[in-house]
Amino acid sequence: MPTGRVLSHTFGRGRGHPAFTFVFTYVCEHPGVDNPNTAHPAAHLLDQAPGAPIRSGIPEHGRIPKYYAVKARIAVLMEELGDGQPLPTERDLAERYEVARETVRQALRELLLEGRLRRQGRGTVVAGPKLEQPLSLASYTEGVRRQGRTPGRNLISLDRFPCPAALAAQIGAEAGEPVWHMERVLLADDERVGLESTYVSVARVPGLDGDFEPDSSFYAYLRDELGISFGDADERIETVLATPREALLIGTPPALPMLLIHRLSRDTAGRPLERVRTLYRGDRFSFTTHLGNGGA
Repeated sequence: MPTGRVLSHTFGRGRGHPAFTFVFTYVCEHPGVDNPNTAHPAAHLLDQAPGAPIRSGIPEHGRIPKYYAVKARIAVLMEELGDGQPLPTERDLAERYEVARETVRQALRELLLEGRLRRQGRGTVVAGPKLEQPLSLASYTEGVRRQGRTPGRNLISLDRFPCPAALAAQIGAEAGEPVWHMERVLLADDERVGLESTYVSVARVPGLDGDFEPDSSFYAYLRDELGISFGDADERIETVLATPREALLIGTPPALPMLLIHRLSRDTAGRPLERVRTLYRGDRFSFTTHLGNGGA
């Protein structure tokens, strides 16, 4: 069995949530690290934060990759630094933990993909909590405001073209009728967090190019200016990678996972109204919903 330093740290999970203790052995000379949790029959009963991986994600055989041990130590450092604070450089971290820079780089890549770190200029800072967007008919604007953030949008394009046959039934139009396509970058406190494409019939929203402020809520415009209220919608969520164009507009690397939501909305009379395709940064968003028993 490899030898090394046994390290432990109790992670606080914020007000109202219990702490959990993460214990691991760090050995810089070996690709795998034996974890002492396997030596403790009750290790799996250690306090865990709600939703945290069982035994902090350590496999039953007790060996963890060297980068994962470094990742855990960086997570401790991030907690000490606090949101928005810069992380030491790769070189400094490699010297601090006595590992190769590539090991540090792999740990940082995972923390970046998980949204726990973010790039700022040429450095890396501790990211704040993810935005929670409700899966409901509430608009993006309303969801962001509920979390004390300032929503915004940058208009990329607003085009008018004949409606393709495949789109016509989804938005309540006839093939060949004029349709709007509005593309906007989603912002939260001026940070680019998503990309939204909306398709709607020109007949339903004739003045979209003149009397709508593109940085405001489209749903509020429909409700307040046109008297159109949403009745229900169908949504489908999947994980995708952004195209090079989408990644450039959102300001992320193409390898960053995205959450893609397709929405087909209807008004209170049940008539099709809009089709929306929205990309959300996987490192900056989570989605919430309330589930009832449906009367069963």
